[in-house]
Amino acid sequence: MEIQLQELIDQIKKDGVVAAETEAASILDSAKAEAERIVADAQATAEKLILNAKAENDRMVKSSEDAIRQAGRNLLITFRESVARELKAIVGETVAKAYSSEAFEALVVKAVENWSRKSDVEDLTLIVNEEDLKAVEEAALAALNDRIMRGVTLKASENFDGGFRIAVNNGSAYYDYSTEAVVDMLSNYLSQKVTALLKEAE
Repeated sequence: MEIQLQELIDQIKKDGVVAAETEAASILDSAKAEAERIVADAQATAEKLILNAKAENDRMVKSSEDAIRQAGRNLLITFRESVARELKAIVGETVAKAYSSEAFEALVVKAVENWSRKSDVEDLTLIVNEEDLKAVEEAALAALNDRIMRGVTLKASENFDGGFRIAVNNGSAYYDYSTEAVVDMLSNYLSQKVTALLKEAE
């Protein structure tokens, strides 16, 4: 009886040890799997954070480069506009000076002379502002002969400050040599030249 009891105790101990070892192995496997899952999750999270950080860095770099490029374009545009304004002011002063000198009367006389020689011009009207009318009239009469002056009408206008306009064939065509028109024409021409030079320098 004692032997059977001892065998029973030994069997219970043995079964308990096996069960404990099995349970321990199961717990260990679960812990290992959990640890691997945690590590995998951590690696995935770290990789995601690195990718997000890289994407954000790339975005910020591109945004900064775009901002620098735009600032450069804006600076260039502002500079061109400033040069164009300065150029127009210089041209305006030069044209105004030329139109207020004796050279203006000679220029008008030459223009009338050249236009009146064109075969397709039947009549010509020279339009100047009120202030220039008398001086131009005297200069034209003194410089041009009667044949050229025939068919030429001198007329005053308050619609522009300086310079002159020519109307031909009863006003069917107008040619504008007013201060404003000449300044605009020369400024546009010179601005294009300056813009081309600035582009070459880029």
